[in-house]
Amino acid sequence: MLTDYHLHLRPDEEETTFERYFTAENVDRYLAAAAEAGVEEIGVSEHVYRFRQALDVWRHPLWLENARDDLDAYCEFVRATPLRLGVECDYVPGAEGRTAALLEPRDFDYVVGSVHFVGEQAVDHPDFDVWEGGGDPEEIWRRYFEALASCARSGLFDILAHPDLVKVWGSARPLPERDLRAFYEPAVEAIAESGIAVEISTAGLRKPVGELYPSRAFAELCVEAGAPFALSSDAHLPEQVGWGYDRAVELLDELGVGEICVFEGRRRRLVPLGSRVA
Repeated sequence: MLTDYHLHLRPDEEETTFERYFTAENVDRYLAAAAEAGVEEIGVSEHVYRFRQALDVWRHPLWLENARDDLDAYCEFVRATPLRLGVECDYVPGAEGRTAALLEPRDFDYVVGSVHFVGEQAVDHPDFDVWEGGGDPEEIWRRYFEALASCARSGLFDILAHPDLVKVWGSARPLPERDLRAFYEPAVEAIAESGIAVEISTAGLRKPVGELYPSRAFAELCVEAGAPFALSSDAHLPEQVGWGYDRAVELLDELGVGEICVFEGRRRRLVPLGSRVA
């Protein structure tokens, strides 16, 4: 079986309104793309900062700019479709209680936890670039993976999204000089303790870094720690559903991973990993 739980029904560009993209016709386009790619089950996990209720969690400028939609209307719409209902929720240090109050009353099938920010600055958004002014790669990577470990340990999330997102800019940003496994290991320890599923995401193949999230070395440590895996494309367009899955399945096969996670009602089970349709 192949799944794609981390996808978005609209692009990230401005003026992508709820009314335009959250339609039965758009869902049908995603379902058709999934069928063509051999992906048997898909779910939508819209960015939490799109919703007004998320401002009770954090009032970052990006969130204030984008929080236009109603979270309950989103849930109601998705529940009327064949899609699994998820949400991509940023981990905000110190806001664990407020995050739980946002998530727990709603009937998600799964919640994707992500780390995009180190403090007030983002690792992947040019308008809030953590690298602006010549950031120290050792410090940025350390703080990113510390936040990722806290995200895993929080117990708020079912899937840990694109777990080495800090590398997104590839050679355009400096890397730490020491072995990157020194940064991965604290996060992997938290993953093992929490039991959270680790996302194998093909989104990095579409980014400047040009590789899967996580790196092979990170994924190897996760396998050694006994972590379960989820599979995603982080699609923002129908044609991105299942994109690059041949690479993701190949990596999982090489690592000896024969099962992936499926979710319903925030309950997880493992199913045999399928093959990408050519």
